[in-house]
Amino acid sequence: MKRQRNTMATVASLVSVAALAVGLTLGLAGCGNGGAADPAEHADAGSDGATITLWLAGADTPQELRDYLISTFAEQNPGSTLVIEEQGWGDLIPQLTTALPDAHNTPDVVELGNTQAPTFTAVGAFREISPELFTELGGENLLASFVEAGTYDGKIYALPYYFGSRYMFYRADIWEKAGVDVPTTLDEFTQAAVSLTTADMSGFAIGGQDWRNGISWVFAHGGELATVDGTEWTSTLSDPNTIAGLEAWQALFQGASLLPTTDRDVAYWDFLNDGTDGAPPAAATIMAPGWARWSMGDLAEDGETRDGMADESTFNIFALPGVDGGIAPVFAGGSNVAISAQSQYPELAENLLRIIFSPEYQQMLGKNGLGPANSDYMSSLGDDKFATTMIETARDSQLTPAAPGWASIESAFVLEEFFQAIAEGGDVTALAQEFDARLTPMLNAR
Repeated sequence: MKRQRNTMATVASLVSVAALAVGLTLGLAGCGNGGAADPAEHADAGSDGATITLWLAGADTPQELRDYLISTFAEQNPGSTLVIEEQGWGDLIPQLTTALPDAHNTPDVVELGNTQAPTFTAVGAFREISPELFTELGGENLLASFVEAGTYDGKIYALPYYFGSRYMFYRADIWEKAGVDVPTTLDEFTQAAVSLTTADMSGFAIGGQDWRNGISWVFAHGGELATVDGTEWTSTLSDPNTIAGLEAWQALFQGASLLPTTDRDVAYWDFLNDGTDGAPPAAATIMAPGWARWSMGDLAEDGETRDGMADESTFNIFALPGVDGGIAPVFAGGSNVAISAQSQYPELAENLLRIIFSPEYQQMLGKNGLGPANSDYMSSLGDDKFATTMIETARDSQLTPAAPGWASIESAFVLEEFFQAIAEGGDVTALAQEFDARLTPMLNAR
């Protein structure tokens, strides 16, 4: 009965997402130039004294950087004003779907997840980034996988904003006491995590629905979530390499994680931070993007001591190892940035992009633990173990398929349902075949 209720909820979500997609497509159907704003309708007439709006997703961009964007934009565009509005990640897709087609209420520039960008570029929601502007903003130095996520039909519509690569954070005191060494292969990691698991502590804490971390096991085994032939996408969960990765993840979850199969989007670092009163922490190991470092240990980002936290030296990190050693390709977090096709002030919006991709701002991103879009400024991340591991894991990181329907898949929580079923002990091959049949038409939905 529980499975039936979950299925009905998923169907309802699919209907809702489909309606949003149809509304966005219809609202943008009149945009010319493959989604770019019609110059005749959207020229920056009377832009003196104009106000443009930037939507930022979540709280990842620190206030210092927001203030810099606002003040620098005002200095470089006398008489004009930049307003920044924050949108919650959970509400972002419906908010964008409603606002982007409306020329009177659209944000001029938007941040959105790198996995969401393909859907919005495919329906013409964004203004094309000209080849000349692309070169000016960094060109070939910009993260190629993120540029690909923002490209449709050979034209670029969204650019990388920042990246965050995942790696492993662990309680060095727990590992050392148990006599467990840092693993050099993926199988060694599973063995270590299982051996560290107790009745009260996960050797590796991961939620059953956490596909964003879980797909790294797929990538490590040479698997893919989908492939494309021309413009036709096909779900490839049934590929033997993908199956191998999913089965490895299933064994790890069932042997090393005490978290519920229904958990996703968990603040895993909290599990490492507890256990300061002599009791074991809730987890010996977690996987998280590099910026999670600021949420661990007794030192906050500003260097002030935080009560109740384990000493910072208690923690250490390592890159998820590959099947045969080296570093496994992990899923890269981060976001893209784009200009709305309906922006009334596209030239001012382009000026804002020039600030975002300036050396000054790119280095500010790095100094705040956010991977800069331009590889020339990677050094701004620093040279400590956190920075070097982040850069190493980012080199071979992978993204989700740049399919037009991917945002709908995320909004419908289909992969969450799939990974939960695997975590519950379901037959991986049978589940992969079932979900391939569901996902292939969704991947191609526009």
